[in-house]
Amino acid sequence: MALNQEQLNRIHTGKGFIAALDQSGGSTPKALLQYGVQESSYANEEQMFERVHDMRTRIIKSPAFDAKYILGAILFENTMDRMIDGQFTADYLWERKGIVPFLKVDKGLDELKDGVQLMKPMPDLDSLLQRAVDKHIFGTKMRSVIKEANPAGIRSVVEQQFDVGKRIVSMGLVPIIEPEVDIYSADKKQSEQLLKEELRKQLAALSSDTKVMLKLSIPTETDFYRDLMDDPHVVRIVALSGGYGQAEANEKLGLHHGLIASFSRALSEGLTAQQSDEQFNAMLARSIQSIYEASIT
Repeated sequence: MALNQEQLNRIHTGKGFIAALDQSGGSTPKALLQYGVQESSYANEEQMFERVHDMRTRIIKSPAFDAKYILGAILFENTMDRMIDGQFTADYLWERKGIVPFLKVDKGLDELKDGVQLMKPMPDLDSLLQRAVDKHIFGTKMRSVIKEANPAGIRSVVEQQFDVGKRIVSMGLVPIIEPEVDIYSADKKQSEQLLKEELRKQLAALSSDTKVMLKLSIPTETDFYRDLMDDPHVVRIVALSGGYGQAEANEKLGLHHGLIASFSRALSEGLTAQQSDEQFNAMLARSIQSIYEASIT
């Protein structure tokens, strides 16, 4: 299956950032609470997902959510299956907004072992990827977490990410490989050095036509991942906010040339259900502008 060349070019060379709208499962109530929606306002999981889809729809339909600033958006499976104004979300994003759709495919994190959390098993991955292809998704995202500079643990995280990544590539999708280094880790810099070595090894072993993206914590050392950006397999390297507030995340990101944001909490910071559309759109516009400016350094 051939990649959508227009979407590939946009992600590879476009100016802007990736919006992460993919909080799922256990993180959904927290995301809704930050948005001002109390748990008492929904009775079950279906109602919860309706509320979160309302929130995401409001963000996506906002005039501030503009392809001038936003290259792509990462969706949760439930969001992919829902509609905005009569179109599936991915089609609405691309056809109406010019924003490239991605899908979160992991099922959460396993228990801590060897200083890391691998991804939980994904028994339904192949069927999910087929649905993603049918729904016109461009790429996927999957997250692991590195807590300690443990060489064996970090190797296992990167190997798992690339093993799954190759299955995603075989379906004609571009995987976002996300081995997050915990920003509160006592040996974050050492973890990043070990991670970079493992990423280099895995990239070197890919076939010449394989394309991947990397989603990484903002590194301790300035421009630390700059050389990986030149690897012919790497479409783009994006950064997660990782628990930093928006202002701090932007400040740190702005020090790294070529690294662009893929923020979740830092993007939706300050948005609430109680705001008027005018207030909501103005707040979102300010956030998007600030994240965009940090992403084009």
